[in-house]
Amino acid sequence: MGKPTQRVLCRKGKGKDIDATDEFSVNDNFQSKLTRIKVQLVTSKGESEPEKKETRSKVEDDRKPEVEAAIVRVMKSRKVLDHNNLITEVTQQLKYRFLPNPILIKKRIESLIERDYLARDAHDLKLYHYVA
Repeated sequence: MGKPTQRVLCRKGKGKDIDATDEFSVNDNFQSKLTRIKVQLVTSKGESEPEKKETRSKVEDDRKPEVEAAIVRVMKSRKVLDHNNLITEVTQQLKYRFLPNPILIKKRIESLIERDYLARDAHDLKLYHYVA
């Protein structure tokens, strides 16, 4: 944090690590000959592994409607499309917002089939039909 005479902030707390109970105050005796000063940033600790997993699942849940909407838009315009081309076109539509995972797209396709937005072809299971 710098020498005691050069500190902009004074900390009341023990130890090297910053705790939630530490108090900070402005050093009224701080003076500098420079017009501009640099203040060192203290970075916070990153998310723990459970927090990261929770964040990822929330993001995936938020993206589900966007992926489904893209699938429906593509299928509405094409009427019939095979699995690989559908994944490619959905990825193309969403690439400016985020890069969708093909597994997520497949799950959303299955969900749309269950809700009768799409149907599999009776003869070729890789073909999807848009149900109007």
